[in-house]
Amino acid sequence: MQEINEKNELDYTCGISDDELTERFKESIRIDEEIRKIKGLPTSGYDAESKRAYILYPDGRKGYV
Repeated sequence: MQEINEKNELDYTCGISDDELTERFKESIRIDEEIRKIKGLPTSGYDAESKRAYILYPDGRKGYV
């Protein structure tokens, strides 16, 4: 049995740790949102206060879904 402190082989798929992979994923989402803003496309978000997802349109409108 593996000890809890040992890292699973899958943690280093292609030589990238889970933490690095997570950071790269977050950055890719941020870049995609910037591209959508530049192109004038709606973006999505989450309102923690009302606990609802929304679509933010280029004109500033928020449409809750």
